[in-house]
Amino acid sequence: MSISPDQATWFSSTFDQLVANVGLAIRGKEKVIRLALTCMLSEGHLLLEDNPGTGKTVLAKALAATVQGTHHRIQFTPDLLPSDLIGVTVYDQHKQTFEFHKGPIFATVVLADEINRASPKTQSALLEVMEESRVTVDGEPHPVGRPFMVIATQNPIEQAGTYRLPEAQLDRFLMKTSVGYPDLAVAVELMAQAANRDRAADVRPVIAAQAVSQMASFANQVHVDEAVLQYVGTLAEESRRHTHVKLGLSMRGCLAFIRAAKTWALSQGREYVIPDDIKELAIPVMGHRLILNAEAQFSGVSAERVIDDLLASIAAPADRVR
Repeated sequence: MSISPDQATWFSSTFDQLVANVGLAIRGKEKVIRLALTCMLSEGHLLLEDNPGTGKTVLAKALAATVQGTHHRIQFTPDLLPSDLIGVTVYDQHKQTFEFHKGPIFATVVLADEINRASPKTQSALLEVMEESRVTVDGEPHPVGRPFMVIATQNPIEQAGTYRLPEAQLDRFLMKTSVGYPDLAVAVELMAQAANRDRAADVRPVIAAQAVSQMASFANQVHVDEAVLQYVGTLAEESRRHTHVKLGLSMRGCLAFIRAAKTWALSQGREYVIPDDIKELAIPVMGHRLILNAEAQFSGVSAERVIDDLLASIAAPADRVR
């Protein structure tokens, strides 16, 4: 089943409304907002590596408010336990039964702030819920519902006392990006509104949370030609062979790439993916999945440079296969 032109137009129009609405809280960051919404509508998760005070919490709250969803912020610390994240089973003496008390992971948008400060045991508690949208406590599964999105943050300037995310967990984030500082004009505008301490509180819903699932199902129906699939597969293979790379793009990464490209294409009003969609998303999708070898890290080579090399050396398809 393929998506119709009318459905593509509605999706693109609604996507633009969502971007503009979130933009009321996050000024001058349209590309970041589009990537975050692409993650949500692709049913994926976002990793933000950024300096303090750039608006990561505001972005998460504005996203949740825009889709009429719930939002929880979890401050990750070394003493945070898995039960603090997912919840616990408590015995009710009056009812003489065990009841599950949900943790803060049960929300539409969950901000895992400074995720690399928590212990690996607590970090691993996120794996099941990010992959399967459920938690298991005492053998009982508890779905977190749909839509569900984790926005995790890392502070790149303070590494003392942190626990680096393992490759298996990094691979579960659909994209990695940064918000960054605003330009001068936007900074002056924000300072003029310094009395407003919570800009996300002014964001009103554009769609209901249930409509997010409908938009995600539309994105799943976007056509991807075999030539584009081969292009992504070639990028993955060449990334594994690259002289600077120890660990290249995984199969999970390839699947994530296609899911994100479908949503990105539909947000542009197209019912099909083109090679430019792959190029546009290459760094956000691949950047955190490429693990460079020691020699490359010592030489100052970045994952972004490797991706640019791959895109330059691999010809994008010009003709359709089918």
